Amino acid sequence: MANKRSGGGLSATQQAAKFLGVSVLAGAVAAGIALPAVGGLGLAAKETAEGFGEIPAVLKRPALSQKTTIYDAEGGVIAVDYARNRTEVPLEDISPWMRKAIVAIEDARFYQHGAVDLKGVLRALNRNAQAGEVSEGASTLTQQYVKNVFVEEAGDDPDKVAQATQQTLGRKIKELKYAIQLEQDLTKNEILENYLNITFFGQQSYGVEAASQRYFSKSAKKLEIQEAALLAGIVQSPTRYDPINDEQEGLKRRNVVLTRMASVGHIDRAELEELRKKPLGLKVSRPKSGCITAELNAGFFCNYVRQEFLTNEAFGKTDKERLARWRQGGLHIRTTLSPKAQKAAHDAATSKVNRTDKVAAAVVSVEPGTGRILSMAQTRPYGTNADNNETVLNLSVGNAMGGSTMGFQPGSTFKPIVAAAAIEKGISPADTYSSGSKTEFDMARFRTCENAPYGTGKYPVGNERQDMSGTWDMYSAIGQSVNTYTIDMLQKTGLCETADMAAKLGIRAATGKRLVGVPSMGLGVVQTTPLDMASAYAAFANRGEYCTPIAIDKVTDSKGNELRPPETKCNRAMSEQTADMVNGILKGVMEEGTGSGVRLGDRENAGKTGTTEQRRDVWFVGYTPQLSTAVWVGGDGTTRPTMFNITIGGQYYGHVSGSGLPGPIWRAAMTGSLQGVEAGKFNPVKVPRGDKGKKDDEDKQDRRRDRDRDRDGDNDNDDDGRNPSRPGT
Repeated sequence: MANKRSGGGLSATQQAAKFLGVSVLAGAVAAGIALPAVGGLGLAAKETAEGFGEIPAVLKRPALSQKTTIYDAEGGVIAVDYARNRTEVPLEDISPWMRKAIVAIEDARFYQHGAVDLKGVLRALNRNAQAGEVSEGASTLTQQYVKNVFVEEAGDDPDKVAQATQQTLGRKIKELKYAIQLEQDLTKNEILENYLNITFFGQQSYGVEAASQRYFSKSAKKLEIQEAALLAGIVQSPTRYDPINDEQEGLKRRNVVLTRMASVGHIDRAELEELRKKPLGLKVSRPKSGCITAELNAGFFCNYVRQEFLTNEAFGKTDKERLARWRQGGLHIRTTLSPKAQKAAHDAATSKVNRTDKVAAAVVSVEPGTGRILSMAQTRPYGTNADNNETVLNLSVGNAMGGSTMGFQPGSTFKPIVAAAAIEKGISPADTYSSGSKTEFDMARFRTCENAPYGTGKYPVGNERQDMSGTWDMYSAIGQSVNTYTIDMLQKTGLCETADMAAKLGIRAATGKRLVGVPSMGLGVVQTTPLDMASAYAAFANRGEYCTPIAIDKVTDSKGNELRPPETKCNRAMSEQTADMVNGILKGVMEEGTGSGVRLGDRENAGKTGTTEQRRDVWFVGYTPQLSTAVWVGGDGTTRPTMFNITIGGQYYGHVSGSGLPGPIWRAAMTGSLQGVEAGKFNPVKVPRGDKGKKDDEDKQDRRRDRDRDRDGDNDNDDDGRNPSRPGT
């Protein structure tokens, strides 16, 4: 060990440092803090000698907090987030004038002295004694760097920051000890590089690169003489010499630095006079941090990415560790967001629903087979200004990821999940069920997971219209959204089996809990999120294999090390045959059912409309083999308005339905997202039909053609369904 003698005692350098601690350090301290008398200096020297050797020999230099950049799938920047606005750069990427300016004004003898500048100490002692107060300090750049390390370690903890900056003898002793060590371990240029990257330059700018961008909108490498002088002058007092808030004070301080540069020979007198006449030349760039500044109207997706990082053990074992890593920054996060799909989703939503409307819309798209979230948009902008109709509530996701506490009822978009569970159990799509427009079901015939009766009494269920009576098979009942058929199917399938299917498809309450099997589940009287519904329908497109949604593709830290992001987990939720059957049934919805008015004409597509009680939530969830998209419209606040006789997006609706508002949004979002993408095909399947159900279906189609099919409605209204929250209700 070069720094120690063979016997393990102090090296010559360290002995000299200890001597300085006895004889000079007290003077250095006195140059930086006020001590009352010579007797006090003697006491300080004694304490210094005793405590100097007890300080650890190695300064733990923390990795500097930097900016984290979030990118879309094509490499475009979505947003930048940071606890401290900083970008580390090597010394060769810092203008030589900046190096000269900071040395000239802060420590002109930097390249001549060691950790302590004895001449500077004596000079400061003399001037402070004459002034009767601390008028001049004697800290070297190395000592200042050490103090900045203490401040960086303190983070945003006000108590720790106070300890790191307090003018006490103990702190000065530590500062000097570590400065001596650094002067042994690093070259002068390395110390200067570290100093210029850690120092605070005011206006939320840490390090010279961030400061150069903030004040002059250019890299530190391109700073001119007078610009470098301005930045160097700010360091001593970032508030007092802030040129943005006080141009005259900033100008005076800049000229002080220029004068100092002339006095040490960096510029001549003629240059000095010319430079002093120049204006500040500020070209201020406002710092942009956080998801509120996100491009592509992707603030909600940006925040989802942040939440995914903070809640996933792939980025740290504990919440504290993950938060510390995020705050440390310097991360480069490549996400799954498709710029094309995001623009299509945002444009589609905002073309039909205004930010000032009583209701809001959310659109989210997922890629089948990968779980990649390609878009996440909504009509209220991301932000905290409620007066401007902004919100930070992500309507597409659950509470843990920044969404609503309870989620939203999916209405009839849940019926395909019941159908999938039924087919998996062996119920044929050709099985028929006959009923009037209203039917009462025996509660005891619904079985719990323990095979016990769900409750007692009757469960009344009604269809949307009085003429919705007859016989249906699965194809016609799902196509026309017949409530009575669905509840009969649920009763035969089982509450537990249906809840299991929902769980396999990733559908859960917004709280993250598993859905509870209740009879009204068949009508979508459960609560979930648009992202869950889009992901579930993506499993149909993927022939029964469900993949968990993901938003992050790749993460690298400030040193270029790759952090392994969470990968999608794909599991079989149902057989390929079951998924093919559901696809065939939902294709029928688009061809001749409630979704026929919004089908995509240039490619195979499937989907389902949905409304809830009193039309508080309206949905359209649909997909092609390449893309699954869920659209929700409803109230996003404490009040959940009913959507009757309401104007949305400048258009009046007698009553809002899944095909009347979310449907057109879905079609526009899908059309834009799939532009230029070759049309895919579902696996061909012939859905078994019941003869009576098929005949009744054809008769109903004839009657429907005699009506105005665009009567701002569809047949998926669940108003007459009841929600038995407990047995006997």
